[in-house]
Order: sequence, then C-alpha cells, then structure tokens
Amino acid sequence: MVAPLEGIRVVEVANWLAAPSAAALMADLGADVVKVEHPGGDAWRTTLMRGQKADFDPETDVDAAFELDNRGKRGVALSLERPGASETVKRMVADADIFITNLTAPRIERYDLSRESLAGVNSGLIYVVLTGYGTRGPDQAKTAFDYSAFWSRSGIMSLIGEPGGPPMPCRPGQGDHATALNLLAGTLAALRLRDMTGEGQYVEVTLQRTGAWTIGSDVSAALITEQQPQRINRVQPGNPLFNSYETADGRWLMLVMPTGDRYWQPTCQALGREDLAADERYATLLGRSQHTSELTSEIGATLRSRPLAEWIPRLDAEALTWAPVAELPELIEDPQMEKMNAWSMIDGAEGRFRTLNTPFEIAGADIGPRGPAPKTGQHTHDVLRETGLSDDEIAALAESGALG
Repeated sequence: MVAPLEGIRVVEVANWLAAPSAAALMADLGADVVKVEHPGGDAWRTTLMRGQKADFDPETDVDAAFELDNRGKRGVALSLERPGASETVKRMVADADIFITNLTAPRIERYDLSRESLAGVNSGLIYVVLTGYGTRGPDQAKTAFDYSAFWSRSGIMSLIGEPGGPPMPCRPGQGDHATALNLLAGTLAALRLRDMTGEGQYVEVTLQRTGAWTIGSDVSAALITEQQPQRINRVQPGNPLFNSYETADGRWLMLVMPTGDRYWQPTCQALGREDLAADERYATLLGRSQHTSELTSEIGATLRSRPLAEWIPRLDAEALTWAPVAELPELIEDPQMEKMNAWSMIDGAEGRFRTLNTPFEIAGADIGPRGPAPKTGQHTHDVLRETGLSDDEIAALAESGALG
C-alpha cells in the first residue's frame, strides 16, 4: 500500500493543539514531519495529563494527549529568539513542501518567517498559518485558545446550556481538533493546486471561523434574521422526540427523530404507551409541539421506569433513531468503534499504548500512526545535518543558546 503523502516534507513551528494536530494527521498520511519547538518543550507537553493524574511522571508515563497531537514526527529543539535560529528554519524549509505555524503575526515578523520571506528560499512552498482570529484586522495580534476564539467568540458558547442558565464550557481540545481537520483539508487542496499551477500556496485557518462553521445552520439563519437562536430547552423541546431522557439507572439516552410523523407510532410501541398513540393531541408533529411539556413529561416518566439495558432492544426493535449517552469507558470498549478501526497501537519509550486512529479511512492506502511523538529535541542533530549544517555550524548554534 502507498501512503498518500509519501515524499512530502512538513516543517512545523507550532505548539499547543490545532496546528500540531493537523501536522500529526499529515504524518499519519505518510509525510515526513519535523516539529520545531522551544528547547523548554511545547507548552502542551504534560499539561492535560498533570491535571488528570496527580502522580503523572513524564519520564515513565505516557503523555497521551501530547502523543495524539504529535505522533509520527521528528523533533528539533530550537530557540527562535537566539541568533541563527530563524536562518536555520529557513534552511530546513528550503527543501520542504509545507510550512505550518501558529505564531501570531508580530512573532512571524520578528522571526522573519513570513510567507514572503520563506518564498524567497522556496517558491513552491505551501505556507499554512493557524491563528485565533486571522492575520488581518484589529485582532490579528491577539492570542487565543479554542476556549476563547472557537467556543466563546464564535457564538457557540452562547447557545449551549439550559435557557436562563450560564453558558457551558467545552472540553479540552474540542475546537482545536475540529480546526485541525480544516487545516488538513486546506493544505491538501493547496498541494493539489500547486500540482496544477506549479506555484506555492498560502492557507489560512482561524479558530473563530471554524467555530462559526460548526454552527453554520444557526449562523446562516442569523445572517438573515439578525436574531439570537433560542437555547434548547430539555423540559419544553420543540419536538419531544428530539430530546434527552433519563432512565431508571441514572443513565441517559438521546432520541433523535426530528421531522415527520412516521416515528410517532413506533415510538409509542417501543415505550409501551399505546395510550399516547391514541391521544389526538399528539397525532401530528404540530400537536406534539403545542403540547410539548405534557408529552415530554409522559415520555420522561416512562423511560425512567426501566434501566437503559432494557430500553435498548425495545427501541432498536422499532428501528428508531436514538443513542445512549455514552461514557468514555463505554466508548473505548464499543464494538462498533473496534470494528471501524477507531483505535491504533503505538510502541513508545514508555511502552505500548492504545490511541485514536486517523479519523478517516482511504481504501487501499497506508495511513495511520507511524510512531510515538518525539522527545523534546530528540532528532535535532540528525535533522540539522540532513538540512546541510556542518558540525561547526551546529556547534555555533549550541553556543548561542539556540539549541537550549
């Protein structure tokens, strides 16, 4: 099998999640990805795991979060503030296909790593930049995380939570990983365009715009109405068959039957509530919407009468569209995920561990994790020698403090 990006070289000057995650997916596709990070290490190293595991030891424990976003890369430690460091990056980029960064506009200029500057050493380069808000406009220098630019300022956060309640936070990396897929898609399209034109390309993705895209249905409506959509009210949903309900054992399930009347009779059958099916108030979608509070209460009381395990065969027997609200230990052991090759094994310095596989498949192609994430600066000397630096030049960088 052939890897789709075999022969493609990527230089990544980025930290945290979104841009590195996109580069990790490029490595999954077979690209040679070189990660350039500060000698002190990418800030994402150990951040999440220290918060989730009190006795986390980076020397012996798998840093699972960092591994996911940096697997399959080679690592170079380089302090861009030091003399000769930026010039070294340029030499690395000279024979690369893709340069990906999440540096803010002022730092890109300070380190002389702009699109124009790198085009001077590689006219065919795909230059990929990720920022919170963009490289133009009043906030081009503003720092951001997915919590701020993707989740909060994109409008998503204002729509999440019960009506009248506070807005709800997202999970770590949720916006970053959605944005990484945007970065990957844009980069692959740019590679195709370079093949067609022979010219280098520029790709720009922002956390804020990606956030707006993920709620595109709401945003599209707001562009016309200029109105804020209402939050979803679980007690008074517009459609009681598009709602979450608790079961007798404290578990939750989600009914997802948004339109039409064809689900109504089968739902009543599954619930054992033929009386609801015979009630004229609930015979149509409009009627169910007009009497949503009463019907939601009836469905909720019925579902609370049995544990989740007893509802599964009853709901499935009627071919209803629904899903349990899975907890992560269940997701990890879900036979459907296993059947769809959702997991992969990696052999790292800390031992063999399981991780998420590439989130898509290409029939007949060699894609998937190539190996563990690099230790900070693990491949510095090898990569610099490949780049053409002599031992004296490497020694001079070390003496200047550029190598830490």
